[in-house]
Amino acid sequence: MIELEYDFPLWRPPSEGENLILQASLGCSFNGCTFCSMYKTKRFAAKPLERLFAEIDQAARDWPDAHRVFLADGDALVLPTDHLLRILERLALRLPNLARVAVYATPVNLWRKSEAELAALKAHKLSLIYLGIESGSGDILRRIRKGTTPQSMAGAIARGRAAGLKISATVILGLGGRRRWQDHIDETAGLINQAPPHYLSTLQLRLAPEVQARFQEKFGEPFEPQDDAGMLAEQARLIAALDPPRPIIFRSNHASNALPLAGTLPKDRPHLLAQLGAAGRGEIRLRPRIVRGL
Repeated sequence: MIELEYDFPLWRPPSEGENLILQASLGCSFNGCTFCSMYKTKRFAAKPLERLFAEIDQAARDWPDAHRVFLADGDALVLPTDHLLRILERLALRLPNLARVAVYATPVNLWRKSEAELAALKAHKLSLIYLGIESGSGDILRRIRKGTTPQSMAGAIARGRAAGLKISATVILGLGGRRRWQDHIDETAGLINQAPPHYLSTLQLRLAPEVQARFQEKFGEPFEPQDDAGMLAEQARLIAALDPPRPIIFRSNHASNALPLAGTLPKDRPHLLAQLGAAGRGEIRLRPRIVRGL
């Protein structure tokens, strides 16, 4: 009997913690972002279908009622469409209650799939894409070696939405440091207002020791990290500036955040800003640093 074998480290979004996780690929096909340490120990590869099918079959025996699946690792959407469709067909065959499959993706992944390919994946229950925006500032994206532009990011979100896919986007607070935080936040708000995702979450920048030197080198100038007060100021400025044409479900529930927040924008903007103000005055306790994580 085969068992699920994970190639660690294994990363997933907070909202996928109670769902079935399968590694369709190992590592990240780009793996060049200077702030990210998640896949630096891995070489990108697709997991052989024969092996993955055996793991799906075993998972179905162990958890026959599983209805949500997350396909790891870093950007499984890079896999060829026919390869992904075979995975989705196997999941549907073995999991009768399957309702949703989700993946991480890069903007390039979305651009390289045709509209017909994205629609076919959606028809086979791949319905949620986790997309790292990080920043809406072209300057910041260049400094962190993200490998994309704000215009490409906006277009990728639009392509996903047009295919009926839900987009869950992340922004990293603190990514501009103390010198460039206002541009980082203002241009990020502009991008989200232009191309709103369905879900938006924020993380706080926390550089693992093994990536700090390269991050500093490529940033192009001395980088001064934000403290908690600076992170709260960034969060408040972002929320105040967000006025999307469609409602966005907002969360800051990632373990890196000093202050967990939840609401729908723009409807809950006053409440969220009030919480941030109270936290800034010390009326709401911040998450202790010792329990914050990447």
